[in-house]
Amino acid sequence: MAAKLTVSRSIGTLPFAAFVVVAINAFYMTFVAFGNITDPDTNKPFVEHVLSMDTTNFGAGEGVNLDPDTMWRAIENPTIHTIAYIGLIVWETIAALVLLWAIVWWVRGIRGAGFDRARRWSTIGLLMIVILFFCGFITIGGEWFQMWKSVEWNGLEPAFRNSVLALFGILLCYIPSRDWGEDIAAVER
Repeated sequence: MAAKLTVSRSIGTLPFAAFVVVAINAFYMTFVAFGNITDPDTNKPFVEHVLSMDTTNFGAGEGVNLDPDTMWRAIENPTIHTIAYIGLIVWETIAALVLLWAIVWWVRGIRGAGFDRARRWSTIGLLMIVILFFCGFITIGGEWFQMWKSVEWNGLEPAFRNSVLALFGILLCYIPSRDWGEDIAAVER
């Protein structure tokens, strides 16, 4: 059995690397939620244009040369835009809180309490990020609402980047290593 990690012995280990990646994702989601709450005029128009599909014309100008075969999908109701924007903020906030809670468990794990709860809370929070960006932005926004056709309101690259970084964090949490201590045996069973 591997010796329990201490703070000084944890630096450079896989659990510490996973902790750092989870913490970065936690802080990122905290900043995203905070920004959307305190400055809605920056990102709410993004949600409005994506749902309205009014710029899905490869840069031809708002409302010009729109594809009549897909425009039936557009949602132009401002109330629904607001509900969707608030829903995004709530999801981002919950993801941030879950990941911040995971950080607490990482610190406890580094101090010798084990990593099982840190890994589980991290997985929940990181999956919330994947659901938000991969399902919400790439799948629903990008494909259903044809965001990929918009030059001005296209968030596919950041959504892909955020999805990959969250998935990378999940992978780090489950790569086998003797530094996980007894927790890895429980996961492998």
